[in-house]
Amino acid sequence: MSGDRPRDSAEGSSRSGGDHHHQQQQQQQQQIPQPAPLSRYESQKRRDWNTFGQYLKNQRPPVSLSQCNCNHVLEFLRYLDQFGKTKVHLHGCVFFGQPDPPAPCTCPLRQAWGSLDALIGRLRAAYEEHGGSQETNPFGNGAIRVYLREVRECQAKARGIPYKKKKKKKIQIKPREDAKPSMQQPA
Repeated sequence: MSGDRPRDSAEGSSRSGGDHHHQQQQQQQQQIPQPAPLSRYESQKRRDWNTFGQYLKNQRPPVSLSQCNCNHVLEFLRYLDQFGKTKVHLHGCVFFGQPDPPAPCTCPLRQAWGSLDALIGRLRAAYEEHGGSQETNPFGNGAIRVYLREVRECQAKARGIPYKKKKKKKIQIKPREDAKPSMQQPA
């Protein structure tokens, strides 16, 4: 016989080999640099990009990104209105133009202008990060800017909050008292 003492089931190569393998895995995981967690903006941009991609795939017939144009983007923005949380009063509503209506009404909920504007900014950046050129970016099209401006104005009127573009202040340069040349009297 090879040995006088009986082998314990805990002894043997399987246990020590398993421990060694586990240690190797831990060392490898420590050596691989983990990517930094995405910022809130980057996470939202990725979610928005995936949502828009899914929207294009669900079209009948599906639309590829290379076929996407500003009309698809406008349809996507209108589609998102059904998930909005901002009450936009219609012209016939008794609360139209009131910032704080005293009672509920049946006017629709829409996406807020600020949310849409930020969404377009993220999608515009994501498009270019995914290989699209700035010149063909459907999110940067003038029709999108016009749509967003109309949404902003419509929502401002419906809520009774006038939106006025801030005028740039003209800077007047005043001469400083101490900067005037001094007139010295001849001695």
